[in-house]
Amino acid sequence: MDNEYITMTIGKQKNIALIAHDGMKQKLIEWCNENKDILKHHFLCGTGTTARMITDKTGLPVRGYNSGPLGGDQQIGAKIVEGKVDFVIFLSDPFTAQPHDPDVKALLRIAAVYDIPIANTKATADFMLHSEFMNKEYEHKIINFDKQVKDRAATLK
Repeated sequence: MDNEYITMTIGKQKNIALIAHDGMKQKLIEWCNENKDILKHHFLCGTGTTARMITDKTGLPVRGYNSGPLGGDQQIGAKIVEGKVDFVIFLSDPFTAQPHDPDVKALLRIAAVYDIPIANTKATADFMLHSEFMNKEYEHKIINFDKQVKDRAATLK
């Protein structure tokens, strides 16, 4: 295969980001409790308030970043770019306008760029978590960004 794409591997132990808008936090906590036996085998992180609430109510260790409106969504996006988040559960509230909507859109975009599985509903989260891929490594191809940058730089001389 040409060098337009590179193969990335999502390990057997997943790095899962857990995020929820205020109106969906309780639903995410319930989902985490229902799936505790699976989630405890993976590294969990999340935006500030959500991470704290999940840890407090489920006992699952969740590394917290900033709250979403304070840059937490951006921090999770940066972890995707660094290869340190490879699975996102983001229960968004479809009925409430969010002041940090541009941050959410940026997170969704970066997840798509890096071909990261992302669930925005409980049903999708269930399908992802109970997939055969949860128990093994998963290889996926992403754009070779180094080549793309070199090619672009060459055209801008």
